[in-house]
Amino acid sequence: MIDFFQSRGFEIIGAVIGLVYLYLEYKADKWLWPVGVLMPLIYIIIFYEGKFYADMGINIYYFFASIYGWIRWKKIENRPTENRISHTPAAYIIPLGMVCALLFALIAFILIRFTDSPVPYGDSFTTAVSIIGMWMLAHKYLEQWWLWFVVNAVSSALYLWKGLYPTAGLFIIYSVISVFGYFRWKKMMMEDGDKIPQIQHIAE
Repeated sequence: MIDFFQSRGFEIIGAVIGLVYLYLEYKADKWLWPVGVLMPLIYIIIFYEGKFYADMGINIYYFFASIYGWIRWKKIENRPTENRISHTPAAYIIPLGMVCALLFALIAFILIRFTDSPVPYGDSFTTAVSIIGMWMLAHKYLEQWWLWFVVNAVSSALYLWKGLYPTAGLFIIYSVISVFGYFRWKKMMMEDGDKIPQIQHIAE
């Protein structure tokens, strides 16, 4: 059993589930969240074996964040007059940037001081940005796609270097889809904005 978890086949299973997750996120489908609960469990094992300890830790966060996101999206769906996808409020940008910088510094310190991570700064960077991106996804902020583009591009390079080829291939695909996802969500946001006045008129 342990050999299976260390095998390339197990990593491929994780990559396939990751593609399903990406497709559902691209479609803004609420079923991305139950898939998002399953996927971290697989990648906790993969990243532990690859000594990507911060990425392993972020997947524990993803597990609980997926539960939060599922609940959050269901609440948004129950508010027909609320724009389901929106821009990140300008007032949030600086605080989010500061939180990201603090997370990066903290995670880098932990990895350097307490682990044998071969890429502490790259691992810390992708983890810190991912934490912010996941929170933005749960709130359906459009700009979360740009954060994922940066995370995916950097991660794919790290995984190629480490020899995690199926995972690296998955993240290269993620990088490309992040761009398409941004424009799809932007279109959906505009379409929802056009529908809201009609819903309000009917409600009156």
